[in-house]
Amino acid sequence: MSKHWRISRRMLLKGLGAGLALPLFDAMAPTRLRASEAQQSPNRMAIVFVPNGVQMPDWTPTGEGRDYQLSPTLQTLAAQKNDFCVLSGLTQNWARAHGDGGGDHARSAATFLTGAHPYKTDGANLRAGISADQVAAEKLAHHTRLASLELGCEKGLQAGNCDSGYSCAYSANIAWRSPTTPMVKEVNPRLVFERLFGGDGASGSAEARERRQHYRQSVIDFVREDAQRLRGHLGQTDRGKLDEYLTAVRDIETRIERAEQFALRQLPTVDKPEGIPKDYVDHIRIMCDLLVLALQTDSTRVVTFMLGNEGSNRPYRFIDVPEGHHALTHHSGDQAKQAKVAKINRFHLEQFAYLLERMKSIAEGDGNLLDHSMVVYGSGIGDGNRHNHDDLPLLLAGRGCGTLEPGRHVRYANETPLNNLWLALLDRMDAGVESLGDSTGRLGSLLA
Repeated sequence: MSKHWRISRRMLLKGLGAGLALPLFDAMAPTRLRASEAQQSPNRMAIVFVPNGVQMPDWTPTGEGRDYQLSPTLQTLAAQKNDFCVLSGLTQNWARAHGDGGGDHARSAATFLTGAHPYKTDGANLRAGISADQVAAEKLAHHTRLASLELGCEKGLQAGNCDSGYSCAYSANIAWRSPTTPMVKEVNPRLVFERLFGGDGASGSAEARERRQHYRQSVIDFVREDAQRLRGHLGQTDRGKLDEYLTAVRDIETRIERAEQFALRQLPTVDKPEGIPKDYVDHIRIMCDLLVLALQTDSTRVVTFMLGNEGSNRPYRFIDVPEGHHALTHHSGDQAKQAKVAKINRFHLEQFAYLLERMKSIAEGDGNLLDHSMVVYGSGIGDGNRHNHDDLPLLLAGRGCGTLEPGRHVRYANETPLNNLWLALLDRMDAGVESLGDSTGRLGSLLA
């Protein structure tokens, strides 16, 4: 490779009907900056939302700072302890009733990132607020192909009454482009893949899919010639990155195809969207891998991912919990039900651990993708039985390009606004705003 040859950060591998964004290569930085490649790594933000709160006695760790002890539930993340902070004491005040009566589940989702009290309606006259992720998306859109990416594992209704007079749109969305417009999440991995990597349309028809598969087994096949030309210009390290990246893309394609084939075999007479795995674990992990590829290729720097809609009553038979999640959280002190809720909480954290490990496996500059990201995991409800919105269960992973120091338990005074966290993260994205909801300033102690 010529020492003066450089690749544009926006370069795509191109083929008929496909455009494949590239991960960060050494050859994308001027020679004088390659010794400090972190300067070239953008800061990303991902929000992973879980429904129904958690079993707080099993969640809350003991001790503070670096010497804290993981709780029984957080022990699931023991191998990743140095990659995240536990944040205790944060509150989303506007998820409380404030005179509107029931509806804590709907409010907790609608308020989680907006900091705005949702207008109680089950009609079309929705009103919440602009969410923190969309604030970042608007300010950073000129840097990436996609301003943001909204993912989920449960398709939600956008109308109707889902919680005590609140529209289903409140329970099914955490991202809001405007106070009246939620950003509807995508639950079909095939459609996410085609949005990220192009293709000849996102039609779900079997005929269109068969035609695409006849002419093209993989997006990699279409861009192979372009990839080979690029490979000749890369150094050894970058060639390894390119090979790993193309392998990862093809792996996701294969898993999506298998999920589609399995769904067709199992439910041949059911009109079901293709590409949605029947197995919940497979679904989550394909979505996690797509999330990682979206950030790795700088296709977007802002992602939200809902593991379930708020109030979800999904059963978890595969971990010996056949009862519905939401119903179990109303345990009224029943220890057997509490143990099952804690088991669901640990399952969700196992998926979060998978995401963190995938991000850590992507070398980038002087570190890895997780080093250059901020990943929040949490719920808008504290204890699912109490429906409280203070002392929320929250984790903050990653190093935010050196602006965060993980590996600690940070306890804030109770009633500290959660919106202070969003302001602090937006600042680190160079997307700062003066206020959000009931914010009182930027959350401190994120960099010890």
